[in-house]
Amino acid sequence: MYFDAHSDIWCDVTTRRLNGETNVFDRCHLERLRKGGVEGSIFVIWVDPPYDVDYVKRTEQIMAAAKAEIAECQAFRIVHTYDEMMKANADGKIYIFIGIEGMAAMGKDLSWIDRYYNFGCRHGILTWNEANELGAGALSGKDYGLTETGKEAVRRMQEKGMMLDVSHLNEAGFWDLMKITKKPFIASHSNSRALCDVPRNLTDDQLRAIRDVNGVVGLNAFNLFIDDDPANQTVQRLAEHAAHMIDVMGIDHVGCGFDFFEFIDNPDTMGTMTDTGSPCTKGLANASEIPNIFACFEKMGMSKEDMEKIARLNFQRVVKDAIG
Repeated sequence: MYFDAHSDIWCDVTTRRLNGETNVFDRCHLERLRKGGVEGSIFVIWVDPPYDVDYVKRTEQIMAAAKAEIAECQAFRIVHTYDEMMKANADGKIYIFIGIEGMAAMGKDLSWIDRYYNFGCRHGILTWNEANELGAGALSGKDYGLTETGKEAVRRMQEKGMMLDVSHLNEAGFWDLMKITKKPFIASHSNSRALCDVPRNLTDDQLRAIRDVNGVVGLNAFNLFIDDDPANQTVQRLAEHAAHMIDVMGIDHVGCGFDFFEFIDNPDTMGTMTDTGSPCTKGLANASEIPNIFACFEKMGMSKEDMEKIARLNFQRVVKDAIG
């Protein structure tokens, strides 16, 4: 069974519910997650293009859609702590942490942290790819990292028990967070820059830093973060990223954060990330294919104990340490 540390399913839920649909998770997502063995995930509030013209409006739409979906769905359970996660799993429910991917809606208003927390969020990424009032994203082109507001946001979020995620921060922001963090943090959906040199992936120095704070990096199935050659954008190549990351960080710091996109077909959204026409990786196109990468690990000689760490135990440990 697997913990997928990054999913944009709330985006699909919101779009469909605004078009009058209900029970979106059960009808459109549950079968793939069950087939792939997903026992839990982080579902993020992400203001996807073109809705980023009004961050507040779209954030509120997503929160309203998520609230309505939560009230209807029997298959998953929203959880807020390690103990709640384990109880939901024991009860046969898919456990979901609510997260935030990009906090531009708050501007400089730090009271939004309380609003997010009270809604149920226990995870946060300060930026998406853009620069906002908290810091600079990986594709922003900015050379600064976290702003003073962003640093205060980090402190407040960790005090409240929200898990920090650096997957979209630029490198300067990453090191700014390293200087002030009091708890483990994660990079929920990033790969190795040594194997695929794009700003969204992490250098070996960054990987070692995450190891040093007892954090975890989630393997990302987005094709452009796996290899710059389309012929090599395969599940096997992602397994090679995992092998490199294990060499650099150790087995206790690698997990899954696949960022599947097969349900997002808005060209305005996809056009901000890929011009290939598809973000899918051969052999790992959606959640139902997650076992394929573990088959690669087995062929590489990885032990069952180590595969279990990548599958779920490493992220579960950080949930306990960072959230409680």
